[in-house]
Amino acid sequence: MINLGQNDDRQELIVSLYGEVQKEVIQETLANDFDIEVEFRETTPVCIERPIGSGAAVEKLSAASNPFLATIGLRIEPAPINTGVELRLQVGVRSIPLYVYKTVENFGRALEETVRTTLRQGLYGWQVTDCTVTMTDCGYSSPSSTAGDFRKLTPLVLMRALERAGTEVCEPLVRVSLEIPTDTVGAVLSVLARLGAVQTPSLRGELSTIETVLPAARVQNLQRQLPALTGGEGVLESDFGGYQPVSGAAPTRRRTTANPLNREEYMMHLARRAIGTTNKLRETSE
Repeated sequence: MINLGQNDDRQELIVSLYGEVQKEVIQETLANDFDIEVEFRETTPVCIERPIGSGAAVEKLSAASNPFLATIGLRIEPAPINTGVELRLQVGVRSIPLYVYKTVENFGRALEETVRTTLRQGLYGWQVTDCTVTMTDCGYSSPSSTAGDFRKLTPLVLMRALERAGTEVCEPLVRVSLEIPTDTVGAVLSVLARLGAVQTPSLRGELSTIETVLPAARVQNLQRQLPALTGGEGVLESDFGGYQPVSGAAPTRRRTTANPLNREEYMMHLARRAIGTTNKLRETSE
């Protein structure tokens, strides 16, 4: 439930947590054991993005705008919910640099890895899913083209295709089951209505159950109010209930890598990485 990552570009450590309790534990551990005082931003749910249309883009080898020795054309379009990301190749074998990848399968796996990595951060910064990405054009210059040309060009083409397709941000839902004293049903239903939940109570003597679905962002509000509403006798159980499109302005998440939609920023990012790699090789040789 706790994941630690490192962003070399921004010189940052990133901690992914689940729930308020983990935040408190880490905060106290850092303070008591290492004398490090930390502050957490307000907890926000992790959303996803789904394409809302079909978009395509292509970068031709030797074009003035393309600094890489490769041609790549990609189309992205919506796929059924919960199907993830699927890659399809609609290019001839002769257009694939087999002297680099050896087999079409190896080329497909390498392309798919880059596609999935790129789609971890969509137009609003959230992971893009439930889509089909089709390679519609491919080309190379033998023997100069390398795997790096395809790996570096793919994000530029894919993100431009995604921008043309458009995405909608979807927030996570939580299925909630409440067991509460029957005489508190009215008060609990009133709170649920204000939180936008649709519910059907089941009255069973002194104890009643309510099952509903809520946006994840509102469940904590319900948890905080439940003890007072039920005299401390309410029980809440929850599990993941899928996603729904966000109403109103779409929430955004700050990108942790260079944005391929900003070509200048992206190319500077690649240049810095190349310099860093060169320096490391030089230090190793010395």
